[in-house]
Amino acid sequence: MMQDFLFYLNLGWEHIISLDALDHQLFVLALIAVYSFNDLKKILILVTAFTIGHSITLALSIFDIVRINSAWVEFLIPLTIVLTALGNIVMKNKKQSQNTVSYYLALIFGLIHGMGFANTARVMIAKSQSITIPLLGFNIGLELGQIAIVFGILILLFILLKICKVNQKDWILFVSSEYLPYH
Repeated sequence: MMQDFLFYLNLGWEHIISLDALDHQLFVLALIAVYSFNDLKKILILVTAFTIGHSITLALSIFDIVRINSAWVEFLIPLTIVLTALGNIVMKNKKQSQNTVSYYLALIFGLIHGMGFANTARVMIAKSQSITIPLLGFNIGLELGQIAIVFGILILLFILLKICKVNQKDWILFVSSEYLPYH
């Protein structure tokens, strides 16, 4: 049982840390771009909301309750990144409103991102007698990976803001505008 848990924990970690997970990493960057180390509790709640959404989709997929065409998923995942970045720009002066909206969006967008791994999860986990250990291990690994990414981003932000004296609004605009299409 512990070996299964560790296998899925590692799978969850790799799912967010690997180079193949750039979509998740960019989403996390866009999601936390407006925050700093002072907002660590808010950030951790945000990434946990994302993990919960991701987890719900995986569970629904494993039980074969939800199936979404992969072409739609491949369209929706980048859309979540663009919408999050656009929200950073539009809501830049309304931090309190943005916090509340961000929690719900992280949860909803987690549902969408979970669809990206749903087919693989369905095949791997459905063969198990119980989904509890695989799903728990995977989601803890995913959460730990996201926290590692968050700390990496926050360290970079600290260096930029405190040592290089970059303005935080410029950082937010730079990070968020990178996702928006150019016309």
